Amino acid sequence: MFLPGGPGVLGALCLCAVFNTVDSGMLFPQESSSREVKELNGLWDFRADKSPNRNQGFERAWYKSRLAETGPVIDMPVPASYNDITQDPSLRDFTGWVWYEREVVVPTRWVADEGTRVVLRVGSAHYYSIVWVNGVKVTEHEGGHLPFEAEIGSLIRKDPTTPCRITIAVNNTLTLKTLPPGTIQYMSDRTKYPDGFFVQNIYFDFFNYAGIHRPVLLYTTPKAYVDDITVVTDFLDNTGLVKYTVSVQGATTATLKVTLMDKDRHCVASSSDQSGVLKVVDVKLWWPYLMHENPGYLYSFGVGIRTVNVTSTQFLINNKPFYFHGVNKHEDSDIRGKGLDWPLIVKDFNLMKWLGANSFRTSHYPYAEEILQMCDRHGIVVIDECPGVGIKDIRSFGNASLTHHLAVMDELVRRDKNHPSVVMWSVANEPAAEMPPAEYYFKTLIKHTKGLDPTRPVTYITDSNYARDKG
Repeated sequence: MFLPGGPGVLGALCLCAVFNTVDSGMLFPQESSSREVKELNGLWDFRADKSPNRNQGFERAWYKSRLAETGPVIDMPVPASYNDITQDPSLRDFTGWVWYEREVVVPTRWVADEGTRVVLRVGSAHYYSIVWVNGVKVTEHEGGHLPFEAEIGSLIRKDPTTPCRITIAVNNTLTLKTLPPGTIQYMSDRTKYPDGFFVQNIYFDFFNYAGIHRPVLLYTTPKAYVDDITVVTDFLDNTGLVKYTVSVQGATTATLKVTLMDKDRHCVASSSDQSGVLKVVDVKLWWPYLMHENPGYLYSFGVGIRTVNVTSTQFLINNKPFYFHGVNKHEDSDIRGKGLDWPLIVKDFNLMKWLGANSFRTSHYPYAEEILQMCDRHGIVVIDECPGVGIKDIRSFGNASLTHHLAVMDELVRRDKNHPSVVMWSVANEPAAEMPPAEYYFKTLIKHTKGLDPTRPVTYITDSNYARDKG
């Protein structure tokens, strides 16, 4: 079973169903008795499209054959940013389309069993991605930092003897309609710049790393599968309340068994309903680090029972005042950029706990799901921020930008809604909030996000120095 942002929600979930066809959801992949996961991390073939218009790859259809057949390629690690991998300064600061490719051997049993769904999942790529399998386009995705996927079973079954060739084109160009926003500036002075020379302008104070930043996976599910799970927790005296809803796809009817277990693998509650409330007697609440002798208590698999409330003067977790004593983090590191890096993640958590920190903000974008799972286990509280940093041009407050921003919040909340560590959504950072269109823009964002998740407060963070500069 999969959980957005965690290895699972409920200890056991058995499913019997009558089949039909429905699009899949976006839950974090985890192996089980009915699901398998194949990591595609490692070295991929790579080429940056350095043609003047950055469009040669599409004009010559690089995706229709092996990338090495259409020109030179280099090794590129995935997950990683491509910027610091070589000694080529033009790649470090490259703006435009880059192309990744890898051939994968798919297990025979996946191909032979037409009752098995095979899904290709990209953890994140910056910022616009198009994916082909064996030359056939399977999906595209706008925005970085969040996962996207496509079912590819029918494609790999067309010719089971052919390796599965996965091609991913990624474009890091930022415009006034992207998150974060940016502008492309063409330099017209021919005494200083060659014809067509341009630079990417940004409105944030960190390097614009690009590439495939999180794991690429193949995973399987049965034809009838759990598409999504939503969990909302509460407690009354010493009884924990886990309100859950299970979404099933690929079936017109479904029979479920839901079992919730404690850390010792003892069943504490169960149900056969697709939605309901599980009652946990003598509940062990999820507490932040340093707020309880047993912080970060999780039931199977990743359910932390806790409440969040805000008064006019206090932020309350489990009805007790919580003080945010923490940091604003980044995912950046040497060489690998924003690529998922387990040694760095574990080191960061050791440093935070050594500092006595109990929280952090995901400045200025959603972090990897694996990081939020660590927060759940260690009791580190998270302000979960979208990539809306540096919205300072009045043209970025238009309807096109707002539509994309709302879609990003949909993806973010759906991915992270079950994390006990996440206590607040941040819809933007350092925006030009004093501009007339900004009031409608942010009111719409906050109202929309609150509708997605009424259990957590929603805010946007304004830099104090910027606010002071603007009066």
